[in-house]
Amino acid sequence: MSLEPRVVKESFTRIEPEGDSAAAYFYGRLFAENPRLRAMFPPAMDHQRDRLFHALTKIVWSLDSPESLASYLGQLGRDHRKFGVLAEHYPAVGAALIATLRKFSGDDWTPEIEAAWTAGFQAAADLMIDAAEEDSASAPPWWVAEVIGHERRTPDLAVLSLRPNHPLPFTAGQYVTVQTARWPRVWRPYSIANAPRSDGVLRLHVRAQPAGWVSGALVRHTGIGDSVLLGPAMGTMTLDTASDRDLLLVAGGTGLAPLKALAEQVVMSGRHRHVHLLLGARTERDLYDLADLRLLESTYPWLRVIPVLSEQPDFDGMRGRIPDVLERFRDWEDHDVYICGPTDMVRGTVNELQRLGVPLARIHHDLLSAEQAVRAATAVGA
Repeated sequence: MSLEPRVVKESFTRIEPEGDSAAAYFYGRLFAENPRLRAMFPPAMDHQRDRLFHALTKIVWSLDSPESLASYLGQLGRDHRKFGVLAEHYPAVGAALIATLRKFSGDDWTPEIEAAWTAGFQAAADLMIDAAEEDSASAPPWWVAEVIGHERRTPDLAVLSLRPNHPLPFTAGQYVTVQTARWPRVWRPYSIANAPRSDGVLRLHVRAQPAGWVSGALVRHTGIGDSVLLGPAMGTMTLDTASDRDLLLVAGGTGLAPLKALAEQVVMSGRHRHVHLLLGARTERDLYDLADLRLLESTYPWLRVIPVLSEQPDFDGMRGRIPDVLERFRDWEDHDVYICGPTDMVRGTVNELQRLGVPLARIHHDLLSAEQAVRAATAVGA
């Protein structure tokens, strides 16, 4: 049975508009046929359904990029260890997935499509199982971390310092998932806001979201001495260590966290790469980490931190939206660019940088939806 990326992609485009309904049906089918698996999932499934469809989208549109797909699936397999997922669970997931795809494809479903999806799922499952088994020999499924610092920078935002009970390997720009004692089996991702340190401490920037279970618990109900659980580090928005190009970092809100980690990595590397960090916010009150950034800037003369405020006309500095101010500075064509923040800001910044001549291959962010993946593959000739 051979893997047919074209067949999988074409059938997925017909199912994609019904993603929410398909994800709900998938979990209903999975739990109806395998009731014991329900205990592995959180009480509320809305975020879980979103994550399922996001992962499936990324996998489908990465089928023509075997190396990046293998890396993503390996991370996914290792991360699933914290849920208690074992190799024996994958056949049930595969059966529910095929049943879901068959139902939502209707008359478009064919034996050829079923064979392609079956082969694709098995290949993905094998990669995830192998990665999980390899990881189990050297790393725990999760880490217990003590909260050793908790700073309320604004009423709804806190900076947490966490010390894992065992070394948690990560690279600047990655994120970890967090579970609190208040909400068992509910995991939420947070970017690590520092480069790796000898003491193993991780810092997280957490904004409490409306009805946010984990974020609210971390900001309002967590203190020094408390413990949280951390999943393994994930994410690919990391520096190209082979590149000597200067850097443009564009941050909005708590999207600052991974970009601050990248800036720290450059500072600690000893290589003199110029770094421009554009920090988008509405008002000066939203620049919650500016004091720390100024301190970092003072130790590294090649770093320039530039706040850009969109809703404070009397601000004595750069004013406007991030995408609108990019051309005021300089030519960014020879820079590596990393962007993190609200979706609209990221998309607007990517589009403006392309207009200014920055190759898409040098623009890094974590918003690679299916449509964007197609455009990216086309732009770089994949």
